[in-house]
Amino acid sequence: MEIRKLAIFGNKNFSFDDIDLATWETSIDLTLLSAVRLVKYALPHLRQSTAPAILTITSTSTKQPVQNLVLSNSIRLAVIGLTKTLSQELGSDKIRVNSILPGWTYTERVEELLNARIAKSRETKEAEIARINGTVPLGRIGTPEEFANVAVFLSSPAASFVNGVMLQVDGGIIQSTF
Repeated sequence: MEIRKLAIFGNKNFSFDDIDLATWETSIDLTLLSAVRLVKYALPHLRQSTAPAILTITSTSTKQPVQNLVLSNSIRLAVIGLTKTLSQELGSDKIRVNSILPGWTYTERVEELLNARIAKSRETKEAEIARINGTVPLGRIGTPEEFANVAVFLSSPAASFVNGVMLQVDGGIIQSTF
C-alpha cells in the first residue's frame, strides 16, 4: 500500500478485522523497521560522536490509545520498546536515546485530518479547531516550532543526562501521571 494511503488508512475508523496482513506488514515496515534501519546505519557514526543522541518520534497514543487506530496504537508502542531498550544498551557507549510523544501539532497531516473531520461533520474549520482546542488543557493546538524546540533540546548536549525518556509534547492532553 502506498505510504500516503497507509497514513490516511491509519486514521479512519477501521476495526482490527478490516485490516489485512499486508497492511500490517507495511505499517510495521514504515513505523518500526524504519527506526531500526536508521539506528543501524547511524550507530557507527554515533559511536564516534562527542555528543551522540537518538530521538524517536511516536505519539501520545502510546500512553493513551486512540479509538479505531489499531495500527498506530500497536506499532508505535514497539518503537517505544525499542527506544527504551536502546537507551539501556547504548548507555555504555554514551549514546542517549529518547522519544517525543507529540499530541495535536499543526502540521500538514493535521490539516488533512481537519479537512476529513469537516467533510464528515459539515462543521466549519474554526468549529473543528475549537473542538480540538477544548480537549487540550493549554487550549490550543501546538506549533511545529514548539515541537522542534523540544527536539533540539533533547538532541543537544544541554540534555546530557536525559536518557530513556518518553516526553509528551501535547499541551497536557494526556492525563496519566506516567
